[in-house]
Parts: sequence; structure tokens; C-alpha cells
Amino acid sequence: MKNLFSFSVLCAILLSFVGCKDTTNKPEKSDTSNSITSNGVAVKQNPLNDVYWGDTHLHTNLSMDAGAFGNRIGMDEAYRFARGEEVMASSGQKAKLSRPLDFLVVADHTDGMGLFSAIQDNVEWLMKTPEGPRWKKLYDAGKTGELALDIIQNFSQDNFSFSTNDPEIMTPLWSKVVDAGEKYNEPGKFTALLGYEWTSLMKGNNLHRVVVYRDNGDKVRDFLPYTAGDSTDPEDLWKYMAKYEAEKGGNVLAIAHNGNLSNGMMFAETTISGEPLSASYAKERILREPLYEITQIKGDGEAHPFLSPNDEFADYENWDKGNLDLSEPKTNEMLQYEYGRSALKLGLKHQRNLGVNPFKFGFIGSTDSHTSLATADENNFFGKASNVEPNAERAEHDFVTSVVPEKFASKDNSIIKAYETVASGYAAVWAKSNTREDIYDAMVKKETYATTGSRIKLRFFGGWDFSDADMNDNYVQAGYDKGVAMGGDLGNASSKAPSFMVHSMMDPESGSLDRIQVVKGWVNADGSMGEKVYDVTWSGDRKVDANGKVPSVGNSVNLENATWDNSIGSAELSTVWTDPDFNAAQESFYYVRVIEIPTPRWTLYDKVKYGAEFSDKAKLTSTERAYSSPIWYTPK
Repeated sequence: MKNLFSFSVLCAILLSFVGCKDTTNKPEKSDTSNSITSNGVAVKQNPLNDVYWGDTHLHTNLSMDAGAFGNRIGMDEAYRFARGEEVMASSGQKAKLSRPLDFLVVADHTDGMGLFSAIQDNVEWLMKTPEGPRWKKLYDAGKTGELALDIIQNFSQDNFSFSTNDPEIMTPLWSKVVDAGEKYNEPGKFTALLGYEWTSLMKGNNLHRVVVYRDNGDKVRDFLPYTAGDSTDPEDLWKYMAKYEAEKGGNVLAIAHNGNLSNGMMFAETTISGEPLSASYAKERILREPLYEITQIKGDGEAHPFLSPNDEFADYENWDKGNLDLSEPKTNEMLQYEYGRSALKLGLKHQRNLGVNPFKFGFIGSTDSHTSLATADENNFFGKASNVEPNAERAEHDFVTSVVPEKFASKDNSIIKAYETVASGYAAVWAKSNTREDIYDAMVKKETYATTGSRIKLRFFGGWDFSDADMNDNYVQAGYDKGVAMGGDLGNASSKAPSFMVHSMMDPESGSLDRIQVVKGWVNADGSMGEKVYDVTWSGDRKVDANGKVPSVGNSVNLENATWDNSIGSAELSTVWTDPDFNAAQESFYYVRVIEIPTPRWTLYDKVKYGAEFSDKAKLTSTERAYSSPIWYTPK
């Protein structure tokens, strides 16, 4: 990909890499005398934290749906690819990241783990089931797409005739997962966090969680993963996590899948059993689930225009047709229980009523790729599954088709096309070192943020006494000394309005920065909820218009050759912002959203590379973005 830089932007980026003292890359005062011993290796720590990039949600050929959709490569290739090595994709194409990741969670589905290999190998136990011979026949006939849909639709509707959690099948497979993680984990260089995906589906409504361990294989190996075959109720998963911690003395957390395919169940007002949320439920949920996956291949989950009609950036890669298998259509009433911003507001309401906030989570992004390839790069997007790896026809492929199209208002709503999938996202973690322990601990602290694929650098601090003078060469030290980082709480509640320091730098391989926004949500005295998006700093000399909006930054994307011009936008944006509407009596939260200038979407790269022709409904450009974890304020 070739993109065009202005001289000033290019200079700023070069300065940021060579470490020259200028305003584009404020040096972060660091004392590296601290260290940690991880898996027997001594690793230096930075008390002020460094940012590490990763993917906490990647599937290999061990996942039954990944295998059914054509994935023929496994954990070795997944780890090697994430570490920056070139591998051969299932489609026979060479695949390599332009920059390696720092950490990875291979999160294969526990239900049906290894099922596809059992179909391939004609394993006896499977061939004795009603499904086995049918699946083998489809496989032998080369009808792997039909096979995949058969498996997924029957699993999502709980129609399997066999158990998906047989210990005899699971034990050797889980041991292989642990072995691979131990093999590729290199403290200080690359972190392989052990984990899996618990695949709860309630009649097609997606309640999946990725489970992540802090621990090494010696604790994890003989504690088998939890499955939906054990239970589809998250409360049972949390009990199993507590059992692990009690029996093994380890640490484990869960990350909820973005809720846009849950049809209103992810952040519902009741439990799975239909009971109203209680204080004990709220306490256990936020203890076990400190993070939320706000963006991934199957849509962005920050906001929705129906819920946020005054937010011109809310209509970003929304998936709002139905649930996971399109067995039920979406209604507007479901949306508030599916999106991250709305959930944060609901959490404040529960805090007021229960004394505990069940949705006090931080943000990360991840891919949910089923190709074994952890890439969220627009110009290197290998698709959701191996049957839609790069080729001229993939964008028009039917990604999901409803088995009950008559329930939907239109044919378009009963089909999700591959061009609707999103090259998203990555997890950014501010941690003291690149080790299992420090990355996990940063996740628990929620000093994390999500991006939709570009590697925007973002820091966010809140406090009561920040001034413009604090945004200096040692602003990070000032942020920790005088306030709290993203994921924290504004303590010592005051009638004085809080102030926030925010600093962001562009990804040198992506678009420059359009603007930084602070998103605020609150609960009014009558229990109603409110929100507002503030433009706090932006590129160029644009002025706020009569509607209180900052005008568009423009669009420099060349649709003929998939390039863009970074002469618009800024390499770096920073500011100290004070809430002009602060009400000391209101529970509230604040998080940062950074918006890039428009750049080519993966569909445009396909169009140029292959001469592909597809529907004019396919978006060709994208405004990549980053979402910080919130900072919360609670009145005295």
C-alpha cells in the first residue's frame, strides 16, 4: 500500500521513532530497575507502562466451525504468524504481518473442539451418531460450506445428538493447546496467554466468552475447559472459574463477545433464569468479566445510531439484522442491551439501584478470526474464515443466510454478505512488561483500549487538578501522580469539575488523526440516562459550526488505486479537557474515542487488486478508530 504524507506529518512520525525531543512524542520518564520473573525468566518492567498489541480471540483448525469452513492450519502457524513470521494460509497464499503482535490468545471453541478432524478421519464414535455419516458424506463430496452451515446451525439451536464435552475427547486436545502455548511463550518478547472460547448460544443468541488465564501450563493443563455442553448460563461459567482459582491457586478472567448478535441478551435486565439482577450477581459479573470485546470482524459494538442519534460517528460497521445464525430478526428494543456505550449507562443505573455496577468494564478489540491468522489490517485482511480468504469473489459470498427468511422484513436482512465483515480489531494493553503476569494484571486493571485495526497510540488520565502545564514531557508521570489512568475511578469526589489529559499518536501505517472525542454518560436524579459526545481537540483550523459540530476533515481516498493522502489530519493530538457540564450528584463515566481520517477499506483493496465487481452496498472506505477504557465518577 502506498499512502502520501505531507512533509510535516512525515517529520513528526520520523521524530517519534528516533526519540528526538519534540512535541510529537513526549518521552515517558521511565525507571526500568523493577523486574519480574516470568516462567523462570527475569524481565525488566517499566513502572509507567508500555503499550502492547495483541489479539485475544483467534481460532485455529481445532474449532469445529473453522475446520468446516476450510481452515487447515493450526496453532503452530497461528503463533508463528502473530510473532511476525511468514506462513502459508489454508488457501495456499503466503501470509505475513507487516509488524508482529506482542501477545495472543488462541481461543478455540471448547464445544466440538477437534470435531472437524473427527469427520475427516472417520472416527468411530462420531460415525455412530445420526450426524456423523451425513457430515462425512458432505465432506467427501467437497461441500464444506454446506457442511459448515449444517454444523453451526444445529449447534446454535442445541440440536446435536451427542455431548460436546466428553473428557476422553477433550483431555488430549486441551493438552495440545497448553503445549503450544508453552512452546511459543517467551517472557519479555512474546506472550502466549492460555485460553479458550466458551460458546454459549441461546437459540442462536450469542453469549460467548473468551476465558483467559494468568497462569502457566502446570496449573492449567489438568483443569479442562468449560463448555456450553456443561451449561450455557454465564453464572455457571463464573462458578467454574472460581473453582479453578480455589483449587489451583491461579487467576482467570472472561471477556464477553461483542453483544450485537445476542438479540438483547448480553446486557439484559434479567439473568438467564429470568430473575432480576441482584447485587451478588452484579458483584460476580464484574469480578469475572472486567473487559468487553467492543469491536471485531462480526461488527463494531460501541454505539448505534438508533441509540445515539446525535452522534454522527455512531453508524460505524453496525451489525443489526439479527442474532448469530439469523434465526430471529433484530428489533430496536433489543439494541440498548447490546452496545458498549449503552451497557455502560445501564451499569450506572444498576450501581444506583444495587450498589454494584455489573457493567463496569474496560474495552478491548480482537479479531475472532477463524483462519489461524490474527490480522485486522485492511490491506492484509484474510477474512473471517478460510473460505473467504483473499480472492476476487469473496466480498459477494453469503456469509450467513437465515434458515427462516420469511421472518425478516426483506431478503437483504436475512443474509449477511462477506463484504459486511470488518477488518477489526486489536487489543492494546498498557502493561509493565510483555509477560503473562503483567499483561493479565493490566487487563484486570482495565488499562486497555480497543482499535478497529490501526495501531493508534492512546493514553487517557482523569483527575481533579490537571492543567495545561501537565501536558509536558513528563505528562505520563503527572497522569499517574495526580490522577488515574483509563479503567480507573475518580476518587475523592468533589464539587469541582474533573479534568482529563488525553494524548494520541497516529499509526504510521494508517491514516492521520481527525479528532479526539470524550464520550460521557450519566444517570439523572430521576433514574433516566443521558450521554454526550464532546469534540475536545481536532486537526487543522476547523471551527465548531452552528450545531455544535466540528465539520468533516475531508476525504483524500483515491478509489482508483486504493491510496490516500495524509496531508489532512494530524500526526498527534493532545489536550487537557475539563467537563463543562459536570454535576457532582450524577454517576457518570468518560471514555475517549479517537477518529482517523478516511482510508481504504479491505473491500477497496480487493477491488483494485482483483478488478473485483460487487454490490454498491459494500463500503469502500473506513474511518478507523480507537476506544479507551472508561474512567468512572461516583458521587460521595
